[in-house]
Amino acid sequence: MGKATVTWVQNKQFVGTDTSKHSVVISSQDEENDTGMKPSDLLLVSLASCSAYDVVNILTKKRKNLHHLQVNVEGEQQQDPPWVFTKIHLHYAVVGEGLSERDVAKAIHLSHEKYCSVHATLKAAVELTHDYEVIQTGDSAS
Repeated sequence: MGKATVTWVQNKQFVGTDTSKHSVVISSQDEENDTGMKPSDLLLVSLASCSAYDVVNILTKKRKNLHHLQVNVEGEQQQDPPWVFTKIHLHYAVVGEGLSERDVAKAIHLSHEKYCSVHATLKAAVELTHDYEVIQTGDSAS
């Protein structure tokens, strides 16, 4: 079971702490609160990091030569409160040597359909889309 604690610090700033005592600063985005993530952005980070973890784990277990992974995520929200997300798009930039499009596509698919709890939670309520690019490094022909 997942657990977390959110503690008010000051103004509109909070600290979220998980069961392992890892923390993140959360705040509104105004002059008084210039440190911390907006809660809605934290949701996007949760989705991207959950899937990124899976993709790295899957490709590493397949002994693929992965050098870098970046997941850019964008969300569209309704204009009125509670500003519900209606669409979220993930773009994966996967860098490595000898990586195949098939391996990357399969790792992302497994993350979305089997492993990522955040994706599984959101998919019933939000239109989730993704794309990816595979960037080769090194001289894989030698």
